[in-house]
Amino acid sequence: MDWLEVTVVTHTESVEAVSEIFMEIGAKGVSIEDPLDYDQLNQEQLEWLSVERKSLYETDEVFVKAYFQPNQWNDEMTETVTNRVQELKSFGLTIGKGIVTLQTVGEADWAEAWKKYYFPVRVTRYLTVVPSWLEYQKQQEDELLIRLDPGLAFGTGTHPTTQLSLAALEQYVRGGESVLDVGTGSGVLSIAAKLLGASTVTAFDIDEMATRVSKENISLNPEVGEIAVYENNLLQGIQQPSDLIVANILAEILLMMPVDAYHNLNENGVLILSGIIQSKAEEVRSAYENAGFTLKQQLTMGEWNTFVMTKVKD
Repeated sequence: MDWLEVTVVTHTESVEAVSEIFMEIGAKGVSIEDPLDYDQLNQEQLEWLSVERKSLYETDEVFVKAYFQPNQWNDEMTETVTNRVQELKSFGLTIGKGIVTLQTVGEADWAEAWKKYYFPVRVTRYLTVVPSWLEYQKQQEDELLIRLDPGLAFGTGTHPTTQLSLAALEQYVRGGESVLDVGTGSGVLSIAAKLLGASTVTAFDIDEMATRVSKENISLNPEVGEIAVYENNLLQGIQQPSDLIVANILAEILLMMPVDAYHNLNENGVLILSGIIQSKAEEVRSAYENAGFTLKQQLTMGEWNTFVMTKVKD
């Protein structure tokens, strides 16, 4: 069976947003080819991988590739993807060339070829993200492994916003906390929170596909136990005060959530906001401070920011 491979030439900042565009319109799988993922590997990981950079990447361009059955696609969808990629600029994201191309590939190409671009990545001091099909042994006793199927997209753990979120979780989850994960996507943050010692984790996403993907990834990590996953628009209608809330979503979406986040965070709780491009940082900070939060810590990686905030007493 042949598949239609739809490719967007983009920039590291936009890979997760482009992936979500594809999944929302029915992609059967999405792969990301970003040389930055390789460049962030440490010497230990490079030795484990035993593959040279030039054998994986012919250029420094970033490609997001989605796979569809040929009868799924039409010219209107090409226009839709092109327009939605261009719209990402209004969110402050760099989209690169933003070019959309199509080609037909065989079953073996779509099912296996993309896997060479995914490898174990140590994203924090303790947390390592491992593709689900790889046999990987812990490199040190206290290493925590998060197994994901990156072909399902919605974030693979290597994007700066996800790395910052994981670093913040590693710092603030001490054990026994109740956690809400808003816009869970791949479920990577929920899995990490449980591995780090949270007692309960509840995950939300507005997209039915994302909730399915997160459940599948959670099942790849049986040691985390139960994580509740619900289809919901942010925290609208939720009344579940918790010790920690984490949300790794675009700044414009975060701006819709300050009041609901305040009402769902316990006193002295911690709010982790990620996905904030530099140009939107002050707007997001002001919105949450006006809602009653105070900034405790700001983490940065390139143009991306993560805010760790606490709830000011009523």
